Amino acid sequence: MKIQESNGKKLFEQYGIPTSRGEGFTDASQAAETFRRYANPTCIAKVEVLMGGRGKAGGVKRIQNADEAKAFAEKFLGQPFSTYQSAGESKIVRSILFTEDIPIDKEYYLGAVVDRSTRKPVLLVSKEGGVDIEEVARTNPNAIKKIHFMPEKLPTADETFAAIKGEFEDDVARQIAEMAVKLARLFVEKDAAICEINPLALSKEAQPRVLALDAKIVFDDNALFRHKELLEMKDPEEDDAREKKAKEFGLSYVSMNGNIGCLVNGAGLAMATMDMIKLAGGEPANFLDVGGGATADQVREAFKIILQDDRVEAILVNIFGGIMKCDVIAEGVIQASKEVQLAVPLVVRLEGTNVEEGRKLIQSSGLRIHSVVTINEAAAAAVKEAAEYRKSKSHAHSGR
Repeated sequence: MKIQESNGKKLFEQYGIPTSRGEGFTDASQAAETFRRYANPTCIAKVEVLMGGRGKAGGVKRIQNADEAKAFAEKFLGQPFSTYQSAGESKIVRSILFTEDIPIDKEYYLGAVVDRSTRKPVLLVSKEGGVDIEEVARTNPNAIKKIHFMPEKLPTADETFAAIKGEFEDDVARQIAEMAVKLARLFVEKDAAICEINPLALSKEAQPRVLALDAKIVFDDNALFRHKELLEMKDPEEDDAREKKAKEFGLSYVSMNGNIGCLVNGAGLAMATMDMIKLAGGEPANFLDVGGGATADQVREAFKIILQDDRVEAILVNIFGGIMKCDVIAEGVIQASKEVQLAVPLVVRLEGTNVEEGRKLIQSSGLRIHSVVTINEAAAAAVKEAAEYRKSKSHAHSGR
């Protein structure tokens, strides 16, 4: 579960993490008064949507006066907003955050995540803040200092200071170390998956302070039953409509940015399928696990959910029949193809219980379904069919 920046800053304050003062609001009539409350004499306005790249898309702006504050709110509230990181998908802006305008000397990065290679939480500290940390990790990995720890034994400020003091002046390193320990405690106590501060800013004030000017926090959905207070911060409007629909039918769906829809049973097989699509030169449009005992109705609904994504140019069904028999899945695939009048190419790979019966049903369906035997063939076929479908659409548009 992701939360808006304004709620993230409230959590920072609860844990004693210094942050710029600010407030979110949902009505443009509140803009002028909110500006006056935090202007010094200007303030920073941010659209609150759960996606990165807001600044580059015009969603972050220095506001000079109350009239500008109102104009900014009226421009964005209730309107769709997207960034280069959202792959063309828009979210409706339902709140705006105004914060005090802190004069910045330098921008750093501080985060807490899970390092899956070591199976431990890790604090990440970098002098290169205010930019995409993924790009820093790719181009200059030595610029990121890592402090691993165990949930039952958080790092101390002294340990963290010792790890980063060579990167910063001592006073700055000490402030960052103390803040990092508090961030680690928040990360563990609230069962977070990601806690990021970017930028972590060094102010230009007479007595320089290190402040969190941003707050990106993602919580582990599986642990939310322990944190009723966090559920109050959840914005239901930020849920992907397809993900919500999938939950209604007992399906596990996560939207991605590719063009090949995936319908698979089992999380491990779903991950492997996405990997194979990538290796074949394609990009998965989603993770969709129909589970081990899916019915024909669930398969049909899974098709509908996948096809709600306009970027899908082919669908790959990869089923290993165990409890869920291949002939049942084949019947569901055939029913779904007919009901939704499937236009995009469909590649089906079945293996396991009743596989021959399932393959025969598909072959005798009279539908344009590409039946393959191996996962390698399935991925390659899906990528090839998607490219041909895209080409045919392009020719159809150019011929108009």
